[in-house]
Amino acid sequence: MITRSLRISAICAAFVALAACSGGPDQRGFGRDGKALESYTAEQIFERAEYEMAQDNLKDAAFYFAEIERLYPYSELAKRALIMQAFAFHKGKDYDSTRSTAARFIAFYPADKDAAYAQYLLGLSYYDQISEVGRDQSLTVKALEELRKVSLLYPDSEYAKTAQLKFDLAYDHLAAKEMEVGRYYLARKHYAAAANRFRVVVEDFQTSTHTAEALHRLVETYLALGLTEDAQTAGAVLGHNFQASEWYKDSYALLTRKGVEPKGGDHGWLGQIYRQTIQGKWL
Repeated sequence: MITRSLRISAICAAFVALAACSGGPDQRGFGRDGKALESYTAEQIFERAEYEMAQDNLKDAAFYFAEIERLYPYSELAKRALIMQAFAFHKGKDYDSTRSTAARFIAFYPADKDAAYAQYLLGLSYYDQISEVGRDQSLTVKALEELRKVSLLYPDSEYAKTAQLKFDLAYDHLAAKEMEVGRYYLARKHYAAAANRFRVVVEDFQTSTHTAEALHRLVETYLALGLTEDAQTAGAVLGHNFQASEWYKDSYALLTRKGVEPKGGDHGWLGQIYRQTIQGKWL
C-alpha cells in the first residue's frame, strides 16, 4: 500500500501541468496552464489516465486512455491504452462501452498478447449482467458464446481456465431457467409443456447439475400423460446415470406406486436395481 501511494503521488506530481488532481470532467481536456491536451505526450496522458484509475475516477480514466488512441494512434501506448480503456469501462459497469472497446482491440490486434484478455472482457461484460433465473436469458446465451471463444481462440492463455469456469456457471444457469419454467407448467398440470422443458435440459444440458431432476420430472409428466413406456425409459436413464441420487429413489417410488414394471423386464440391469431397492438398500 505504501509503494502504491508513493507511486500515485509521483504520478500526480509529474503531471501538475497537465491538470489539477481534483479536476472534474470539464477540466480534463486542458492543463492548469490552459494548454490543449494535444500539447502533452502520450506518456503524460497515460500517466494521467493511470492516476484517475487509481482514484477510481473510471469515466475520466477511460477518457484519457481514449485520447491517447486519438492523438497518438500509431504509438505503442495507443494499443495499451485501448485495452486499459476497455478495463476502465468494465470496472465502471459500462458494459456496452466495454464490449465495443474490447471488440475493437480484437479487430485491430488479434495476435497481441492482450487479445485473450480483450475476449475475456467481452464475455465477462455479458456474464456480469446475467439476470435472475426467471427472467430473459439472452445475455446468458451471449456470455456463453463469447466465453467459449476464449478457450477456442486462446486455449493457452491465462484466462482460458477462468473463462471455462464462468462458461460452466452460465451453462448451468440456462438449465436452471428451463427447470424453473418446467416446474411452473408441472405445478399447473400443463404436462406436455412441462415435458418439453425437461427434455431440453436432458438433451441440451446433459452435463448441468439439473439433469437428474429433469429426468425425474419427465417420469412424473409422462406418467401424468399416460405415456408409461416413456416414463420407464426416463427412469432407466436416470437409474443408469444417477443410480445413487435422491431423484432416482423418488422416481422408483413413483413408478412402483403406479404399478409400472422395470423397462427391460425383471432380468435386466434396471430390474436388478429395483430388486435391490425393494430389499432396502436404497430406500
